[in-house]
Amino acid sequence: MQNIFNLLPSLEGEEMIYTQELIKDMTDAQAQQFAMSYSARRKDPTTILLVALIGFIGFAGIHRFLLNQIGMGILYFFTAGLCFIGTIVDLVNYKKLSFEYNSKIAQQVALMVKQAS
Repeated sequence: MQNIFNLLPSLEGEEMIYTQELIKDMTDAQAQQFAMSYSARRKDPTTILLVALIGFIGFAGIHRFLLNQIGMGILYFFTAGLCFIGTIVDLVNYKKLSFEYNSKIAQQVALMVKQAS
C-alpha cells in the first residue's frame, strides 16, 4: 500500500486523510494511476482563494465556475457576489469549498480506477 503523501505531496490535512482512506485497498499500480488522474483534476485551495479575491475587482463568481457550481457562479456574477457578502463568506471558507469539490473528484477517480482493473 502506498502512502498518499509520497504520491501526492501537495495534499494537506483533511484532503490527505480522505484520499488515503480511498486508496487503502488499492494495489500500488492502482494507487499510482489514482494519483496521476486525481492530481490533474483536483483544484488547489490557494487557486480558489486567489480567484475568489478577483471577485472584488468585478468578476465575482469565477471561483464557483471553477468548482463546477455554474448556477451559483451566474448568481454571483449578476449580483456582485451577492453584494460582496457571498464573496467574503467564500473567502473565509475557501478550503471547505475546495475540499468538497476535491472529495467528489477523488470518489469519481477512485471508482474509475477500480472499474478499470
